[in-house]
Amino acid sequence: MPHPIRIAAQLHPQHGSFADLRNAAVRADAMGYDIIYTWDHFYPLYGKKDGAHFECFTTMTSFAEATKHAEIGPLVLCNSYRNPHLVADMARTIDHISGGRFILGLGAGWFRRDYEEYGYEFGTTGRRIRALGRAIPEMITRLGKLNPPPVRKMPILIAGTGETLTLPLVARYADSWHARFPDDPAEVEPAVATLTRLCDEIGRDPHEIEWGLGLEPTDLDRFMREDLPAYVAMGFTQFTLGFNGPDWEVEAGAEWLAWRDATNG
Repeated sequence: MPHPIRIAAQLHPQHGSFADLRNAAVRADAMGYDIIYTWDHFYPLYGKKDGAHFECFTTMTSFAEATKHAEIGPLVLCNSYRNPHLVADMARTIDHISGGRFILGLGAGWFRRDYEEYGYEFGTTGRRIRALGRAIPEMITRLGKLNPPPVRKMPILIAGTGETLTLPLVARYADSWHARFPDDPAEVEPAVATLTRLCDEIGRDPHEIEWGLGLEPTDLDRFMREDLPAYVAMGFTQFTLGFNGPDWEVEAGAEWLAWRDATNG
């Protein structure tokens, strides 16, 4: 395998109390999850549409203080919501709070309600992705100017499978690629082929990039039985398990952590 297997917990910041959300991050860290993600939205993505929900950057700051081992990051930031220089500065600060454990996860944005309720222009998918393409080098430049700089060279994760606009950004800038939440392995085969070709064209080994994807909280057992071997054979090594409030039952991922340990040896 090009990278070791890594297991992430994505704690959906919805439908529960912040104390319980924070406690789930502490439990996930103690269990040995490699990464703890949250998401960047302003309202729940499913369940009661006006249920309890918490903001991304302040949530990640709390996770950074409360945990000791796991990397911390957004899966993923919506580029439209913040100035890219400010994003770099906030990311650098959380990197210091966490002792060098921050992952800068980036995406173009898609949840229309966030845009409409908070006064952002929604526009088109293409315009949002092109804006992300302009923002990434600005973030990288700002990270290089900040004093003090990040604790480590901050890894950049880019999410998406669009073959025309998104995957060229992955090939050029990403340390990690998140191929979203596919329904079956065949769904991502075109994106894998395109990313491999794009990396070849610029002289980059596509397996320098850590390939990852996510699965929903209700699909952990089926995915492991039916789909996992095919994804590993394709080159995917980071698997993100989603957990929802109000309980954020990260203990349900224990079998995944054991499989990781057995596979990595």
